[in-house]
Amino acid sequence: MTSRRNFVRKASAGLLVAGASSVFGSGLRAAAGSRPETKSAPSKELFKIGMAGFTFRSFDIDQTIQMLDRIDVRYLCIKDFHLPFNSTDEEIKNFHAALAAKRITGYGVGPIYMNTEKEVDDAFNYARRVGVRIIVGVPAEKLFRYVNEKVKQYDIRYAIHNHGPEDKYPDATSIWERVKDLDPRMGLCLDVGHNMRAGKNPVTDLKRYFPRIFDIHIKNVTEATGRGETCEMGRGVIDIPAFVKMLRSVDYTGVCSLEFEKDGKDPLAGVAESIGYFRGVIDATR
Repeated sequence: MTSRRNFVRKASAGLLVAGASSVFGSGLRAAAGSRPETKSAPSKELFKIGMAGFTFRSFDIDQTIQMLDRIDVRYLCIKDFHLPFNSTDEEIKNFHAALAAKRITGYGVGPIYMNTEKEVDDAFNYARRVGVRIIVGVPAEKLFRYVNEKVKQYDIRYAIHNHGPEDKYPDATSIWERVKDLDPRMGLCLDVGHNMRAGKNPVTDLKRYFPRIFDIHIKNVTEATGRGETCEMGRGVIDIPAFVKMLRSVDYTGVCSLEFEKDGKDPLAGVAESIGYFRGVIDATR
């Protein structure tokens, strides 16, 4: 009974913030920075809840930090529109300081598309300068061996993002087959929504490929076909409780970052609902 109450409480909290966002829009975002500081209860999970920077593609980093703080998410995968490739060392330092002021950690960079060796070089130099140990990447197939050498040179893990049936890497299997014989730091960023859109079960694939899964983009989709679209986490066809149980079963220690592709101009409602639901599932399935 206790776990069920926790589930309802947390999911309802997400819905409450989501509803407020729909009513007040940008005013809620403006007020977000002034709310009292709160501290999360210590987590017993090995995995962490984060946010893919792409979710806030229509917002600058200050607005993004405010929204992350409001929903109590403390890990961010950094996109270059928030921290450009050509940022100076001082700008990178200030970026991390702004995150740290709200107890947020920039843990990785990407997704970064790479079509030439120079773009690979630029991405690894960028990751080293930013100070992260993981790149979420989408490399041209001809670059796999070159990326593999850079992984060895920089000692940075490289997680290839699957993007559904329209992409050259539609699902986890398509990436596993290409990296399984390469350096063990070559792996996957498992996008559970796109994996489902490609007709593959993300729960099954997490179990199969977890030794090479370095990052996870969590979301839900409306159907398990190419027509599926991103939706709030509690409303789609992916079995999120089963996925959480599998995270525990394989002892996943990375970040589960929400990548909410819906409502790019005003994502906070869906983001809050999704994070609230995911936390409720975590409590209810313990």
